[in-house]
Amino acid sequence: MELPDNAGGRAIGIRLADHDETALEDAYAAYAPAVLAYVSKYVGRDEAEDVLQRTFLDAWRHAGRYDPRQRFTGWLFTIAHRRAVDTLRNRRTQVVDVETIRDLTGEDGRETVERFADAADVRAAVGKLPDHERVVIEMAYFEDLTQQEIATRLELPLGTVKARASRGTRRLATLMRAEEGGAR
Repeated sequence: MELPDNAGGRAIGIRLADHDETALEDAYAAYAPAVLAYVSKYVGRDEAEDVLQRTFLDAWRHAGRYDPRQRFTGWLFTIAHRRAVDTLRNRRTQVVDVETIRDLTGEDGRETVERFADAADVRAAVGKLPDHERVVIEMAYFEDLTQQEIATRLELPLGTVKARASRGTRRLATLMRAEEGGAR
């Protein structure tokens, strides 16, 4: 499922604050994979599902605290961050690597949360690109393929791939600027 843009995420947050149960379902459907990937980096796959569930339970319980002036993804990933830290702190018999804690918390965790929130917003914007541009951008940035490899895989001339990448990148920048303007 495609991630909602900033306005769509904010709309989910507002509905969640009104205790609309379908908003919780929509938030889970849209953001659970990204939250799961985020928390898995720190607590491991075995505990990540539990952290994911606690994240959405806390989002539901504390939905009234969501401020529509902030990004919903930032608010949600902050909750996920706190639940991941709690899980690491509660490990009594296991040794947790100090670098893992540092990577997770940074100064106060906001930097990491913002990076993941930004990534979710970029994925939402990429989903709005025309298919021919979206495919090239995804292959280049998410699969780390060169333009020549993309051309070979898609059976297109290299010039076509370059043009689609250029137009797609410009269009993506425009979409992201529009989202930034809407977030203020």
